[in-house]
Amino acid sequence: MNTPHLCYTLTTLEDMTGNSRTLFNQLVGSLSISESIEEKEAIIYLLLDHLGLSRTDVTVGKTITYDEATLLTWMKRLNQHEPVQYILGEADFYRRKFSVKPSVLIPRPETELLIQTVVNRFRGSEKPITIIDIGTGSGCIAITLALELPQATVLATDISAEALTTAKKNADQLKASVQFHLHDILTEPLSFGKLDAIVSNPPYVMMTEKTAMKQNVVDFEPHTALFVPDNDPLVFYKAIATKAHACLKPGGFLAVEINETLGTQVDTLFQKNGFENGQIIQDLSGKERIVKTDVTHEI
Repeated sequence: MNTPHLCYTLTTLEDMTGNSRTLFNQLVGSLSISESIEEKEAIIYLLLDHLGLSRTDVTVGKTITYDEATLLTWMKRLNQHEPVQYILGEADFYRRKFSVKPSVLIPRPETELLIQTVVNRFRGSEKPITIIDIGTGSGCIAITLALELPQATVLATDISAEALTTAKKNADQLKASVQFHLHDILTEPLSFGKLDAIVSNPPYVMMTEKTAMKQNVVDFEPHTALFVPDNDPLVFYKAIATKAHACLKPGGFLAVEINETLGTQVDTLFQKNGFENGQIIQDLSGKERIVKTDVTHEI
């Protein structure tokens, strides 16, 4: 597709000035991706927010000076299905902005429910606690918990050194104290001392679900952080379940994000490994999203 030229008066070699509402409408109209008009508008609002324009600014048609070449490049990349978060290098999560690169998953709004589940467990207590986030990726879970629960010592692990570099950058930018560790939950012991909580958003998308996923996810986000074999979709939950109980203190807590079709299986797996009081939590769309469970005694 040929991206339409943005027809405004050139003020310098690079910068152009125009009405932000007019620009917004033209950018939305130039998106050829198969998304709803609401999704297309949300994408363009993110682009313009990155340039310092709020939705109110767009609504009132505030004058904007922008770099035409940059906008044209962004639109070309969007029309090739690249996620807007990778184009801008940032994603919103739990009221904060996190740096993201193609080596890490883009934080999803659904994962905020995992944060809320853990925060609800420990909010109101000043007792020191230790939490580990397994498979931290961008660090959004670990960093958010560190900021929301100041009494917590937070550790985070990932198999990818590149992901940990991004996570450390985010922790520095957001002034969060998190201890990061290169670690493979599938092959290494979970030897980080006694813990009060273990949280994880591990890979859980089965390969058979790949054809139903959007192109911007399949073509750009890291497959190692997304997919699991069809014949062993609980592979990461098994590793967590078999190693977590011995690491958690009595009264400890485990919470994981799940594939919406596997909630009962994950809950049953945890029960078989000594966890109790399991609960499956639905997200705002009514999909099973979180399994949380307790350790009430030593094994």
